[in-house]
Amino acid sequence: MLEDFGASNLGLISVKTETNKGHDPEWWAEQLTNRICGISENAAPHVRQQAEAYKLAIYNTILYYIKQAINSERCTIQNLLISQGHEDLAKIFKELK
Repeated sequence: MLEDFGASNLGLISVKTETNKGHDPEWWAEQLTNRICGISENAAPHVRQQAEAYKLAIYNTILYYIKQAINSERCTIQNLLISQGHEDLAKIFKELK
């Protein structure tokens, strides 16, 4: 039996593009934080305040570890380039931020 996939509920879909680059770690941290932490519009003010503080802590933690992962990957790539005799490319790569 075939299902009608066109009628599936995908929820809200949005698209954001960048010019000549990928998204910044801050954008990715915000996306992940929003997926993890939803705050009801009907929440009591004191609950909302606590939830916003928690959401900010989650965002900062995610952002920190995304940046650490990027730095780790860059280190791996630089070492690979150097081990293959491409010190010039490794130097260029190191300067990318």
